[in-house]
Amino acid sequence: MKYHQIDRNLYIKNRKKFMAEMKPKSVAVFNSNDIYPISADSTMPFQQHRDILYLTGADQEESILLLCPDAPYEHLREILFLRETNEHIAIWEGEKLTKERATEVSGIKNIMWVQDFEKTLFEVMTYCDTMYINTNEHYRSSVQTQTREDRFIKWWKEKYPAHQVAKSNPILQRLRSVKESQELDLMQNACNITEKGFRRLLGFVKPGVMEYEIEAELIHEFVRNRSKGFAYTPIIASGNNANVLHYIENNQQCKDGDLILLDVAAEYANYSSDLSRTIPVNGRYTKRQREVYDAVLRVKNEATKMLVPGTLWKQYHIEVGKVMTSELLGLGLIDKADVQNEDPAWPAYKKYFMHGTSHHLGLDTHDYGLLVEAMKANMVFTVEPGIYIPAEGFGIRLEDNVVIQESGEPFNLMRNIPIEAEEIETLMNQ
Repeated sequence: MKYHQIDRNLYIKNRKKFMAEMKPKSVAVFNSNDIYPISADSTMPFQQHRDILYLTGADQEESILLLCPDAPYEHLREILFLRETNEHIAIWEGEKLTKERATEVSGIKNIMWVQDFEKTLFEVMTYCDTMYINTNEHYRSSVQTQTREDRFIKWWKEKYPAHQVAKSNPILQRLRSVKESQELDLMQNACNITEKGFRRLLGFVKPGVMEYEIEAELIHEFVRNRSKGFAYTPIIASGNNANVLHYIENNQQCKDGDLILLDVAAEYANYSSDLSRTIPVNGRYTKRQREVYDAVLRVKNEATKMLVPGTLWKQYHIEVGKVMTSELLGLGLIDKADVQNEDPAWPAYKKYFMHGTSHHLGLDTHDYGLLVEAMKANMVFTVEPGIYIPAEGFGIRLEDNVVIQESGEPFNLMRNIPIEAEEIETLMNQ
């Protein structure tokens, strides 16, 4: 891995929190992701399942975690199963975790090879009444591929039909949404790497540059700072491309007088950052561009103040909508009649700001978090309002990542990344 080793006490603490929520006489199993094929002998780069990563730090394929806190023997209460390594694997694929190294990484004392999993699970099941299965219940989930976890759940239900079933996901949704201090440090590092990439761009962008050249500058800066690369597929949208919310072609020329909407950010140690900035190709905003830019920034600043413990996600978005409505009225994009006659299910402001303002951030870019429950301290959210005007040929989105505090306004992990229009212009014209 490119990233520095993470203190194993984080994973010890995460497992302890999870096991405290388990029912008596229960067992939980977590599987790694598969390595997905492309064609012939090609595969996609491996990405570890975030749940087993959160609980063990084992960033490796063919790994399984078993937790059974009430097992009568201590060695059965936490077990990490790994693919057995050997000299041949080391030569062809690189070093894999040894048992000793896995204990260093995870803090788990009992490390076994995956070929011993089924017989070990059988013994554990004789002591347990309930199995926690790990299903994907994220509100944005849309999975069409059978995962390693799916295959395990199908096999287990056939093998042990007399046992009760419980779900790991609701526990993890709550635990993972509230970050430990070590996690916040990792996310701050991801944001710091993103800052370096963005500052690099401010001296690089000029009329005639291609969107993919900007992408290349970013990946260079990210990787040289120990990131695997982008936390998500980068959006580098010049001109009217910014009005396609998930524009990812990045193949157009950036023209004099246009804006570039950048939704680009680095990961670090599998933790995401998530940045949006909108900059002028020629280094100067026009009067109209600046009016809209400042309006978006005001909405972002007002929305940020609302992210405090006790806030409900749905009500928060209603309040942000009111702020955006006021700004759109000031810009002349909507009028009072539009507001008076609006459909409550799709308010007038949605014509120019059609997406949400915030989402959880962490090991996933759209991270775990139960949206029906109130916000808590140490949750991390994006704040990303935008105004999109196809008729005028540009769209503007601004986004920072903030940590909710026990009291007062949230802490901005991107506080050092330029966002004020004057500072961006100054840096682009040095």
